[in-house]
Amino acid sequence: MKSLSTSLLISVTLFLAFVIPTSAQKSSADIYKDIKKLGVLANVLYLAAHPDDENTRMISYLSNDLSVNTTYLSLTRGDGGQNLIGPEMREMLGVIRTNELLSARAIDGGSQLFTRANDFGYSKSPAETFTIWDKEDVLSDVVWAIRKVRPDVIINRFTSDTSRPNHGHHTASAILAEEAFTLSADTTLYSDQLAWVKPWQPRRVFWNTSWFFYGSREAFEAVDKSDMIGIDIGAYDPVMGQSCSEIAGRSRSMHKSQGFGAAETRGESFDYLILVEDSENTKPTSLFDDIDISWNRVKGGQKIGNSVTVLEGTFDFTDPAASLPLLLSIYRDIESLQDPFWRDIKLAECKSLIQSCLGLYIEARTNVYSTSPEATLPVTLEVINRSDQNVSLLSVRSLATDSLIDLSEPLLNNQGYEVEISEVVPAHLSIPYWLEEPYKDGMYTVEDQQMRGLPWNPAAMQFEVIVTFDGIPFSFTTDLIYKAVDPAKGEVTRPVSIIPPVTVESKDEVLVFRKGESKQIPLTIIANADAVTGTLQLETEESGWTLSPSQFDLSFDHSGETQDIVCTITPPDKSASATLIPKVMVESKNFHHKTTTLDYDHIPYLSIVREAAIHLQSMDIGITPRRIAYIMGAGDDVPASLRQIGYEVDLIEPDQISTSGLAGYEVVILGVRAFNTVEALAHKNKILFDWTKAGGTMIVQYNVSRRLVTDALAPYPLTLSRDRTTEENAPVSILQKDHPAMMTPNKITAADFDGWVQERGLYYPGEWDEHFTPLLSMHDTGEDATEGALLVAPYGDGYFVYSGLSWFRHLPAGNPGPYRLLSNLISLGYKTDKS
Repeated sequence: MKSLSTSLLISVTLFLAFVIPTSAQKSSADIYKDIKKLGVLANVLYLAAHPDDENTRMISYLSNDLSVNTTYLSLTRGDGGQNLIGPEMREMLGVIRTNELLSARAIDGGSQLFTRANDFGYSKSPAETFTIWDKEDVLSDVVWAIRKVRPDVIINRFTSDTSRPNHGHHTASAILAEEAFTLSADTTLYSDQLAWVKPWQPRRVFWNTSWFFYGSREAFEAVDKSDMIGIDIGAYDPVMGQSCSEIAGRSRSMHKSQGFGAAETRGESFDYLILVEDSENTKPTSLFDDIDISWNRVKGGQKIGNSVTVLEGTFDFTDPAASLPLLLSIYRDIESLQDPFWRDIKLAECKSLIQSCLGLYIEARTNVYSTSPEATLPVTLEVINRSDQNVSLLSVRSLATDSLIDLSEPLLNNQGYEVEISEVVPAHLSIPYWLEEPYKDGMYTVEDQQMRGLPWNPAAMQFEVIVTFDGIPFSFTTDLIYKAVDPAKGEVTRPVSIIPPVTVESKDEVLVFRKGESKQIPLTIIANADAVTGTLQLETEESGWTLSPSQFDLSFDHSGETQDIVCTITPPDKSASATLIPKVMVESKNFHHKTTTLDYDHIPYLSIVREAAIHLQSMDIGITPRRIAYIMGAGDDVPASLRQIGYEVDLIEPDQISTSGLAGYEVVILGVRAFNTVEALAHKNKILFDWTKAGGTMIVQYNVSRRLVTDALAPYPLTLSRDRTTEENAPVSILQKDHPAMMTPNKITAADFDGWVQERGLYYPGEWDEHFTPLLSMHDTGEDATEGALLVAPYGDGYFVYSGLSWFRHLPAGNPGPYRLLSNLISLGYKTDKS
């Protein structure tokens, strides 16, 4: 064994997509598929607004049946959506959905890019969207993507036709694509990009239309399709033993946070394209009509194309290594090409094929999945050649420091070789690059042009492994991973995260105080390195807040140790906000971070480093002492928010919905989308209604109108619509100012609707029984007012409330108005005299 000690820095490399891990091993069927791809020189950019907007059927067809380089450009990371699998919202939901897209692309064969646009929630028009997004910056990112990918064809998922009702982000994505189609070829525009890319004019833009743009499948069947290009995306590949639509179903099902599991369908199935623009003003009859996507498009490529045809025709599924001599010849010919764009792409593809045919496995692993800057990690580099070819391991080096270890070891057939390396961890924390800098509404801040659009941070620790085959050196880059064996799951791998030596963890990102009322706030300090000593200082920049104590000495012997502290925080005797900033000083270095762990089976295990700042909010609020049963729906943080202002809230499971199970509770609140996700409510709703009739207060939060477990959402008739108020500052009128819900224990005024976040509410009832009283009227700019946001009905001796207001967003944000209004709803029917 040999040892190498290096100090590794992050190396940022501009690639269209991440390098396939060099440990990935492919079957003969996969190798044959890659050979077919080697013979195709075509790029497609598929463009839409969000994760889950993409048509995975089309991406799968293009990538797998046509062997085309297909990239999905999602303008946003989906930060403004809902989360059906956990409590994460906003930035962390964006991290989840980013990785769901990467998991989807790993299945359907596409690549992934983004812009800096932030998903700020539902928008009713592109005009509204462009008031929040910086249109010029997003447009420059779309041009950047086009210049990087150099697509022959752009396919929009949505239309730019503003007369069609659509999500404003969707229409905006098509508008931006059509503008960038021409601008990307203009050398005078976004010229700062030209240090890395060249201007590019795509040949044409299509709109990938579908039945849902026409209202129903039946309506679409009746549409004249003479101007559409029909594509059978259900093509079956007998070599792989699956159809493109089966692959697409698995890919689509990666969008688990949005509940988009899809079937793996088989058989003929058509998708349609409508031409939007052609740079040569032709009317194509097929996707690549009059576009040469063979090797003939490159000067000097005809010979290579002929060789690839021979390679495909002579490939031996039982002996992939037999293709190596011809692959080496093709590799040398590609090296001599003058076109750097296609040369580099096809050299990478050819090198990957050579590795696959050699059965060459390369892996760098360590025994920890999180570490701290300047720590020393033991790394095992494993390399094995599983062919009878003459292969040698020449060297391994750190990409950052250029520290090199010469090995010159022959790699005998199926004889494993390992080398132990000691690596010093770089000082680059595992913060998603788009979250490193403060950002404004609608846009993330990314100053480095080469980082813009990348789906994820390049790995902070990488190794370049040089092997020689037939006298030719080949360089392979491998990321450092954590690997272990779990008794139940077997082999487990994770990315290696770099986290601070000390983190400050709080269970709440927002702390809410009743005016003048002190709270003892527990914090947990976690050591992530051995032998750490330091000082924790708690500060607020705002005056009027008292912290006691505000400084703590810290000392840890071993990584993993924790220290629990308690700080008493007293707010000013008025409504006020502040930011609590924990600062840990360790050896003159200041750390102010926490870590968020994302542990879901369909995406990598991630430890995300974030700012540990805690928002403090004091408010003038009255509550009534009522015990609350909370039935969770899709998942939200409303119970924790209610506990912060003094309510006793118990989470109860659906099987506890019974007369005896609800005994002792005065209020039942259903979590967001409970009638979409809790099957038991299909028959236990009547138990809840009877409990309400007997004197309880039942509050139902928003549900979507599709996929309801029952239509009986209330004891009186009520029908959901798609009405929503997307402008968080939309004007609100109180319709019944003397209603108890507007008076007790908090008098609700116009000021209570200031400072809301993202949206007022969504999926309001459109029709309701006369027993209901609408309490609020609101409207977005240029629209008629809606009155379905908050409905209250007496029912027997109790009260039933249906609310489309977005409590799940407003309460965790710490805004006083939503707390005061919900507290009034909880108080409906409260009797001070319990006798």
